[in-house]
Amino acid sequence: MEDVRKMARWQLLTIVVFALAKAIRPRVLESQAPELVKLFLLSFPNFCEAIVGILTLTMLGLYANRMLKWPHNSIYIAAVVLAAIYVISQEFKTHDLGGNNIYDPNDVLFSVLGLLFSFILIMRMKPQLRS
Repeated sequence: MEDVRKMARWQLLTIVVFALAKAIRPRVLESQAPELVKLFLLSFPNFCEAIVGILTLTMLGLYANRMLKWPHNSIYIAAVVLAAIYVISQEFKTHDLGGNNIYDPNDVLFSVLGLLFSFILIMRMKPQLRS
């Protein structure tokens, strides 16, 4: 359970940073801030979405694996693949399940970076459910 708690802490941290970015975004967009800062604040939610998605799917996969008994690496890979399908297909407007989305190449980039970051995090952490 400690690994699940660790992933939950990562999720909480990501959500807090996401909320702070969303809170300051309107003021920064109206200000004379550099365009790079504005671009970051507009696309950063996609990075966060990928992290929270992979961590959630990994946790659900670990719980489901109590019955399935698959190798843990397959759970990690499945979580990344499912999250990538959802996040990238949303960015390319295949669906609007996450809200009214517009295509932006920067959003795709931040989504891919979030997927990569999460994949590295999961592969380094190698979470398990221990009895």
